[in-house]
Amino acid sequence: MSSLYTRSKELPRSRKSQPDLPPAPPSPTARTLRHERLSRLESGGSNPAASDSYGDRASARARREALEARLATLTSRVEEDGHRDYRKLYEGALTENQKLKAKLQEAQLELADVRCKLEKVAQQKQEKTSDRTSVLETEKRERRALERKMSEMEEEMKVLTELKSDNQRLKDENGALIRVISKLSK
Repeated sequence: MSSLYTRSKELPRSRKSQPDLPPAPPSPTARTLRHERLSRLESGGSNPAASDSYGDRASARARREALEARLATLTSRVEEDGHRDYRKLYEGALTENQKLKAKLQEAQLELADVRCKLEKVAQQKQEKTSDRTSVLETEKRERRALERKMSEMEEEMKVLTELKSDNQRLKDENGALIRVISKLSK
């Protein structure tokens, strides 16, 4: 019983060291050793409590059947792996890789197109903003020029009003002088 326990502890270690390889089918001597162990477990030895227990024998038989079923599935897997056509698998993987490469190239082309479109849009936006800034600058220049003209015209208006008032004053003085001269000449 202790050898079975120690052997079950060793099995996971060997499987951990070779995770990719399927377990090898047990040799005929290992089968007979296992069969002997199971038969010893079923018989129960000289212990009267173990021989009286029908449930222990049934569970041992069920464990044995489960182990045999597992062994059968493992051997069928090994046989299936042996019958696989690796050339077909390689060709299938190769065609799938080619399809994926084609899809990747298409995606890269689409990405390049999208980048070009984005660059064009960014360039147009930059041109628009530069156009707007140039338009704004010209508008500012025109506005400054108009403001200068307005201030000049206001100055001219002031001079004009002064000239009009001077002109009116001179007309009035001229009229007064004419009257004085006409009175003197009489």
